Amino acid sequence: MRNPFQRSFSEQELELITFLSKFQLFEQLTQEEMSTFFPYMYLRRYQENEVVFFRKDPSHALYLINSGKIALLIDQDQDFETLNVISAGQSFGNNSLLQSTLRPYSAIVRSVQAELYVIPHVNIQDIFSSHPKIKAKMMASLGEMYEAYLQDLFHVYRSAKGFFNLNQVSANI
Repeated sequence: MRNPFQRSFSEQELELITFLSKFQLFEQLTQEEMSTFFPYMYLRRYQENEVVFFRKDPSHALYLINSGKIALLIDQDQDFETLNVISAGQSFGNNSLLQSTLRPYSAIVRSVQAELYVIPHVNIQDIFSSHPKIKAKMMASLGEMYEAYLQDLFHVYRSAKGFFNLNQVSANI
């Protein structure tokens, strides 16, 4: 039986809830909690080879891929190395959930076109300050994502038989 006091959502809002629930950062949130982000989700279209942001830019927004492919690149002098190519249902710029962070990589569109939902950092922080449960859930998800990344890093390091000096990576842990 439907709760008569529970908010009902429009078809468009239900589509956004379905979209957000695909992302690990949002998977612990209730529908009502997800809906707090709706007014701040801006759909942007990018063209092939368009730069979304550069490494060392301030982390001003979270990006959720609706369609297309995005290459995450790290630059070494004048060369770029692809860290990953991500697509629909994946997010990037996740460090925008944190205060005063810079982008650790560059992001460039690698498909003919890409549609990204952009959620500005300032709006995320406003939601976090007025909804501490949302902040706690999303920070827990971010922690899980970083833990998985760290485990992958250690796995690759062991597989590469110490290709790089691990104490250089762990100096700030």
